[in-house]
Amino acid sequence: MASGGGSKSAAFILLILNLGLYFIVTIIAAWAANHGIERSHDTTSVLSPPAHIFPIYFPFGNLATGFFIIFSLLAGVVGVASSLTGLTNVLQWNVPNLNAAAASSFIAWSLSMLAMGLACKEINIGYTDSNLRTLEVMTIIVSATQLFCTGAIHVGAEEAERQFNQLMGRV
Repeated sequence: MASGGGSKSAAFILLILNLGLYFIVTIIAAWAANHGIERSHDTTSVLSPPAHIFPIYFPFGNLATGFFIIFSLLAGVVGVASSLTGLTNVLQWNVPNLNAAAASSFIAWSLSMLAMGLACKEINIGYTDSNLRTLEVMTIIVSATQLFCTGAIHVGAEEAERQFNQLMGRV
């Protein structure tokens, strides 16, 4: 219906890039959650009762690590799903599919920004190992690329809607 041109190719390339980045974020966050769960019993058994019963305590990193890992895992899974569905929607390039891709892209960007905020907090507190630093950097990078991808999809949706309205004789 609409021939999006530059925004279609930009959105497609950014969706493929984000798919890979979100996949890496998901893998690292899943590893960190698994590693924390396996090591938490030994570490929390010697702590005082408030830290012993706190459900988001991780035996590595700092106190922001638990929240950061959980939200990174959530953002990664939602981002992979958003990128996969966004690829099919952008390939069809019509108004309803682009609006659906824009909505899911915005949700993935919102969760990525939440995880990025926690990554910045964890960087500010300090005392993290190299795997967590990798996850922090990947989360910050994927937040920026998702912002550009969301913008490209929104521009494409506006172009497609404008061309559809011109085709139908609407103003």
